[in-house]
Amino acid sequence: MKTLFTRFDRLRLAALLLWALPVIALLPLGILWLWQSKALSGWLLAMVACSAAGYGLQYVLLRRDRRLLAEAATAPDPHWPAKADAAWAAVTQRAEEVKPEDWPLNEGGRLWTLGQQTLETVARHYHPKVERPLLELTVPHTLLIIERASRDLRVTVTGQIPFSHRLTIGDLVRVWQWKASAERLLNVYRAGRLVFNPADALLSEAWGHLRGQAYGAAWTETHRWLLGEYIRKVGYYAIELYSGRLTLTESPSAAAPVATPPPVSEPLRIVVLGRANAGKSSLINALFGRLTAATDVLPETTPGLTPYRLEREGLAAALVFDTPGYDSGGLNEKALLKAAIQADLILWVCAANRADRQLDRERLDALRGEFAQRADRRPPPVVVVVSHIDQLRPHREWRPPYDLLNPQHPKAINIRAAVEAVAVDLAISTAAVIPVGLAEGRIYNVADALWAAILDRQDEANRVRFLRCLEQRKQKENWALLGQQLVNAGRWLKKAPGQFKK
Repeated sequence: MKTLFTRFDRLRLAALLLWALPVIALLPLGILWLWQSKALSGWLLAMVACSAAGYGLQYVLLRRDRRLLAEAATAPDPHWPAKADAAWAAVTQRAEEVKPEDWPLNEGGRLWTLGQQTLETVARHYHPKVERPLLELTVPHTLLIIERASRDLRVTVTGQIPFSHRLTIGDLVRVWQWKASAERLLNVYRAGRLVFNPADALLSEAWGHLRGQAYGAAWTETHRWLLGEYIRKVGYYAIELYSGRLTLTESPSAAAPVATPPPVSEPLRIVVLGRANAGKSSLINALFGRLTAATDVLPETTPGLTPYRLEREGLAAALVFDTPGYDSGGLNEKALLKAAIQADLILWVCAANRADRQLDRERLDALRGEFAQRADRRPPPVVVVVSHIDQLRPHREWRPPYDLLNPQHPKAINIRAAVEAVAVDLAISTAAVIPVGLAEGRIYNVADALWAAILDRQDEANRVRFLRCLEQRKQKENWALLGQQLVNAGRWLKKAPGQFKK
């Protein structure tokens, strides 16, 4: 306040008050006229009605702002690996539970602490056994997270907060500092008004309270949203990093994060697995019809597996791999596991007339365990194909189609029992188990039910392909960065002797 009085001398202030006094006097004079005209009660009712309408309109605007802010909030990427779901849930919970009073916007150090805590939340999810998981981040990756989160938050704040591009941090700090002084002056004015005009003062206090609640709630909601969006942005890019999607050499886009297409145009990989004589080759011939040998075999393809180019309407460009039975000795367990890991969609063929499925379960559990340890990958969708259903009892009966939802005949009952047994033995949903007939002249449920199951999982398989291709891209990037670093180091060492001589 002292600085204010230094700018205006007392005489100028007195002149200002004298000029404003006639205008100020209009309020008590108007109240007096309304009282003499016996219209004061009507004016009071109108004031209450207008105040209520204004408060209601402010409440509607507040709900609209909440909706707009919720729509502008950062959402998870559908291409993330499955392990990222729990990490994003933890980030979302932290964003929803944040309290504005604990994190004032004018304290930059506190905001840095909030971002650090968010990073630690995500890091602890991916490194639960590490005492200080945040230290597992490299400096360039930490800076990249801060860069991306800050960029996106800037775009969001500029687009959602009015006048945010005009207000400086100094303006916010000065407003905060003046708040206490302004409140003291307002209290003096309110006390004086209560002495000279009690009725108007009481109504004004009530209206001021409602208005303060409305504007205070709006500011609180905006403050809470800013903090929550800050947490979501930091958590988003931290998950991007741990999921293997955030690369150091990737040029940032100016837009908000969106789902990006696969970095390479590689065909979808469909791997057919199963025991010997389970019907894998017969399934491929019955399902895909036309297969041509792929001469451009991919370099990372498992030796011993020949890919075939698949051409069928409704399915994107794909390669199908017919594997030898994992109990035949054609490929060792390590090679088959590698082939399964590089798959985007797996067709697991199981014979209905074989009850010994322990080996199938062991191989499938080994694949599940491998993907459980890989935070940067999604497990491929698995469709279990139950073959040889025509050999179930009664053996000579074969009159498809069979109603498996409400089986009435012994054949249908046994087929459904086989499907349920396979689902239990392999720990997989019955919706992912498709019974088929593959014998010559007895092809059944292949072109309709099985093909529909494959198409239903095509989007999920594309997400798996995205992360698989991205992993290959990251490996190339790491080697390129290492080569660049070595070249730069060599140049520095070459110049170093001359620099030391100076």
